[in-house]
Amino acid sequence: MSGNDSFDFDLITLGAGSGGVAASRRAATLGARVAIVEGSRVGGTCVIRGCVPKKLMMYAAQLGDAINEARGYGWAVEAARFDMAPWAAQKAAETRRLEGVYRQNLAGSGVKVIDGWGRLDGPNTVVVGEQRLTARHVLIATGARPVRDSIEGIGDCATSDEVLDLEALPDEVAVIGAGYIGVEFASILARLGAKVHLFYRDRQPLRGFDEDLRTRAAQSLEAAGVVLHAGQAPQRVQRQDSGFELHMAGGLTHRFPFVLNATGRRPHTEGLGLETVGLTVDKRGAVPVNERFETPAAGIHAIGDVTNRLNLTPAAIAEGRAWAESLFGPTPRTLDLGRVATAVFTLPPLGTIGPTEAQALKDGHALKVFEADFRPMKQTFIGGAERSYMKLLVDADTDRVLAVHMLGADAPEIVQSLAVALTCGATKAQFDRTLAVHPTSAEEFVLMREPTRVLPAAARSGAA
Repeated sequence: MSGNDSFDFDLITLGAGSGGVAASRRAATLGARVAIVEGSRVGGTCVIRGCVPKKLMMYAAQLGDAINEARGYGWAVEAARFDMAPWAAQKAAETRRLEGVYRQNLAGSGVKVIDGWGRLDGPNTVVVGEQRLTARHVLIATGARPVRDSIEGIGDCATSDEVLDLEALPDEVAVIGAGYIGVEFASILARLGAKVHLFYRDRQPLRGFDEDLRTRAAQSLEAAGVVLHAGQAPQRVQRQDSGFELHMAGGLTHRFPFVLNATGRRPHTEGLGLETVGLTVDKRGAVPVNERFETPAAGIHAIGDVTNRLNLTPAAIAEGRAWAESLFGPTPRTLDLGRVATAVFTLPPLGTIGPTEAQALKDGHALKVFEADFRPMKQTFIGGAERSYMKLLVDADTDRVLAVHMLGADAPEIVQSLAVALTCGATKAQFDRTLAVHPTSAEEFVLMREPTRVLPAAARSGAA
């Protein structure tokens, strides 16, 4: 960092979401003069309209399950009914509190917060309303927004943003799309009391996840009462006075009072003035960057979902901090996002790290596959049907554990802990030498002794 005072700031960050805030705070602690521009609310998608409020809604749904299970454990519990209005009020208060914390943290780090929509206006220049600001570096961290044009008429439907602001639970819901957002809200809304239908193009939900997880996720959704419409996505959505009409292939129609558009998200680049610095988004709508988060335009950088590489909040935070330390710190930092844990907060939830079985074979690994599929103690005691499924993928040649996949209670917490072992290169022998904590579900990961199958690598076997 040079102390060139011809610029107002050393760094202006566009977007005060998780990645932008992390990068700005780290840059400021390293001595940079930093401003962050936000046209909506500080905290971004994850804190205000994504991960945090969604998980608070999941907790509400989970408590409904707990109330039902309590009867099996001897509690005399009257019939319970979910009222969304008190939850919505408490959720709004919590997001306001968190936004205040984010603003305090930025101020405490010496970052100037500028409220308003910012746009580039040529090299080193950002315009916010009537303000014209200059900086040696501009970081684009504007994240992503829900896609509203994937199907004709779907722009009239609610997205995850609006669902989290509902004050009354719809009686019946159609969810279009079966990625993270679609399956999470289908699972949650069903357990809160709505009748949910899930429409998606593929034969299973959660494309890109391990096939065994996808199969069991579909089973758990059905067990929650979600009606699955596999291989069926509407061709057109038509708004009506009483709700929406979904027009399917072959002339079939479905009518619902409420429809959730969960067909994906797109990098938020509209109105950023990228053309003023000669930047063109790629075919996915993302800002192109190299491994140092530099765009083709000098002095312009980008991190997080706006680059459409690994669209996870922890990835954006890690990218932001690594970028700030490399640019403003004494030692450049590299970032390895090749093995990142993730979770899907259905009920029960999924946790996963590492390649799918199909991908590991395709990558040339011969595999030993270890699995456990069981009813946890909590469920067996009350005659519950909910199951847990665990899977380890082990390289047959090196004994290294390549992947951990789980669906079941506490899966995200368990996989987060095991991610440390995989990052350190743990082998199956080391898992085997680890003593179990009993009685727990997690102990199954260190008690798997015999593989359920041994598979040659696709490249070696000649499989496609």
